[in-house]
Amino acid sequence: MKMFVRVLLAVEVAALAVWSVVWDSLDFRIYRLGGGVVTEGTRLYTEQLAEHWYTNSPVFALVCSPLADLPLTVARVGWQFASMAALVWACANVLDLAGRPVTRNTVAALVAAAMLLEPMYHSFFQGQVNLILLALVVADVRAVARGRVAGAGIGLAAAMKLTPGIFIVLLLVTGRIRAAAVATGTFAVAVAGTWLIAPDASRAYWTGTFRDTSRVGVTYISNQSPFGMLSRMLGGHPDRVQGWYPVISVVVAVAGLAVAALWARRGDWLGATAVTGVTGLLVSPISWAHHWVWVLPALVLLVRDGRRVAAACAYVLFVLSPLWWTPHDGTDREWGFHWLTTAVANCYLLSGVAFLVYTALELRRPGRAPEPSRLEPVRDEPASRTLAEVS
Repeated sequence: MKMFVRVLLAVEVAALAVWSVVWDSLDFRIYRLGGGVVTEGTRLYTEQLAEHWYTNSPVFALVCSPLADLPLTVARVGWQFASMAALVWACANVLDLAGRPVTRNTVAALVAAAMLLEPMYHSFFQGQVNLILLALVVADVRAVARGRVAGAGIGLAAAMKLTPGIFIVLLLVTGRIRAAAVATGTFAVAVAGTWLIAPDASRAYWTGTFRDTSRVGVTYISNQSPFGMLSRMLGGHPDRVQGWYPVISVVVAVAGLAVAALWARRGDWLGATAVTGVTGLLVSPISWAHHWVWVLPALVLLVRDGRRVAAACAYVLFVLSPLWWTPHDGTDREWGFHWLTTAVANCYLLSGVAFLVYTALELRRPGRAPEPSRLEPVRDEPASRTLAEVS
């Protein structure tokens, strides 16, 4: 099994290297172009880049600005392998939160399995930032779970892309006031600092662009949010949903964060992380398929709790991603309600709802925090060190 994992991971890394060189990932190209114009007035949001609108924050554009000075291929290869490193780091932290030994073999196995998930390889395909955000947030949650200073990673992630901001609320509702203050302060400093450097772009974004969903294809099948599903079911007209959709977001946010807080109260921060990540996906009006990297802690939670059949089914679902097998050509075959077809077309969304229901029901069972002894290095790998030892 160890040899199989190593071969699989080697093949995946080699494939990523080749892909990074030969494929012009669209989203990364937009990131790089955005970094090049962030200080040029409002161009970041008033002109299309690579025939698409830039939709992330000016903070993220400023982070990407050094990439604009590098050759495209060099910048892309560096970005993709930074994302790969972020995935490795996220896997190590998730294992730690699960109370499992963090060794080279366990991390390699989880990374190899994770790379086959559609949200992961789709993120690499597009050159997306999702894996970096995942790593920043999970590392911070692990620090909270260990009683250490935390919050900067969550605050920076929220400043770059708003959706991780739900983890600041998690810190507040779980009484981690210091970490919440650090996260909020980091967010504020990043936004204020960017405002000083790029005032026009910042003003354009924070005074309206950040909530403008018309800049992206809300009804596209990849949008696995309730807003996307309802817009498709109502004939492909988001305007029929916008008036009352915020009520759904508030209800889901309150319910999801309440469940997450109860998992945290049990000392189970892996559960709290998975629930909050999925809740964020269901609250956001735009949750592209590649945003669903939060399936990683959810799957590890299911496996840890002995729900292996459910974990296997969910894993197959997110590897095969059958939503892409359904009509998504903007015709009547896609719009409206078509029973099984509609269910498959929204399979990520429905699996997310099922996961929240499961985690709520699971609270009725007695729980306990991961045992510290599980975080020690395993005896058959004396050369390896635990994540706790490294940090």
